[in-house]
Amino acid sequence: MERANAFDFWGPRTLVGPELKPGDQVPAFKLTTGKATISSEQFAGKPLVISVIPSIDTGVCSKQTRRFNEAAAALGDAVNILTVSADLPFAQGRWCGAEGVDKVIMASDHLDMSFGAAYGTYVKELRIESRAVFVVDKDGVIRYAEYVPVAGHEPNYDAALAALKELL
Repeated sequence: MERANAFDFWGPRTLVGPELKPGDQVPAFKLTTGKATISSEQFAGKPLVISVIPSIDTGVCSKQTRRFNEAAAALGDAVNILTVSADLPFAQGRWCGAEGVDKVIMASDHLDMSFGAAYGTYVKELRIESRAVFVVDKDGVIRYAEYVPVAGHEPNYDAALAALKELL
């Protein structure tokens, strides 16, 4: 499934995959951290925020990741917050170390873009992820989904975090 003109990144781009909505079961995924493969099964049993970004080395993506890292620090072990991009794991690790970001889990979809294809965030023309946020309950049901239509725009943090707090 392809959604033409669904994301603006220096012009209209095509997103590969479905547009997930609240009430949908979260698709299974496997991502790499460089040291290990992580999967959706690891996050079952507690609320999960999935923050999807085009590239950690850009201003808006950095801001988005820092904002969710602050939320993760405030909420502690009650939730998991995962940031997904197609950046290489060593670039993600370098950025986290330089920025002191240590509460979100950073993971890469660079190997096969299967996360992006399952979540509808795979930008076909550029082989990167679009910007999106998903809030998933402890049973793996999406309770909040936002696909940000323009790369330079931030997600609605307040709405995403409000949906997360309803699950606590």
